[in-house]
Amino acid sequence: MLSFQVLRHISEAAKRIGRQTCSRTATTHFGFEEVDEKEKADKVHKVFANVAEKYDLMNDAMSMGVHRLWKDYYVQRIKPQPTTKMLDVAGGTGDIAFRALRKIQSKKGASGNITVYDINQNMLDVGQKRAEADPTLDKSKLTWVCGDAEKLPFEDNSFDLYTIAFGIRNCTHVDKVIEEAYRVLRPNGRFAVLEFSQIEPFMRPFYDLYSFQVIPVMGQILASDYHSYKYLVESIRQFPDQRKGSRVSSRLKSLILAVYRRL
Repeated sequence: MLSFQVLRHISEAAKRIGRQTCSRTATTHFGFEEVDEKEKADKVHKVFANVAEKYDLMNDAMSMGVHRLWKDYYVQRIKPQPTTKMLDVAGGTGDIAFRALRKIQSKKGASGNITVYDINQNMLDVGQKRAEADPTLDKSKLTWVCGDAEKLPFEDNSFDLYTIAFGIRNCTHVDKVIEEAYRVLRPNGRFAVLEFSQIEPFMRPFYDLYSFQVIPVMGQILASDYHSYKYLVESIRQFPDQRKGSRVSSRLKSLILAVYRRL
């Protein structure tokens, strides 16, 4: 989770890096496939349109329910307050938003609210249905908006907290996502990312076997969709790991460390 001051420095660096790389980078990864940058958003949109109805079921099946513990811990760490105005990007079916909303509405007279934002309307539709069926949620504090994380339709300084869980690896230009996050956050706002990365080498053969041989088959059986889950597995492998990362992400990572040392 990054403070507003740290995010400001990262955003400025992201702009510089984006300008340096956009002119020479015409392609990007879609799983293990190399595609034109302009195609990736459409391909990702199709993946999540395909999996929306079975998304929550598959999360439980793939992680054996552990994803619930990760999300509980994440929301516990971000500590939304009764007055928090939160933007949950790639919020899809509402797992993070619902957890956070229960904390926001825990005190009488709470004024906070959450905007759930996702590029895929199918995912938002599932989330809205889930919200309507949950009597513990104050639906008046939820807003659902469909759009691109690289082009947020919100005014500057609009939110206290920006969350994005298991979504940033699917974005084409992470630098633009960070720029937009910085723009819409208020001074002293917070930017919190929950994302997959790589595991220890001794576990990797077992993890790879499960990921590539079991998860897509599970997707075919439970959701009638092999290829979307194959992409989701591959997208994790393409996301920068904890140590190396890509050229751009390494520079951002170095900047984060440098800023933290300065604070």
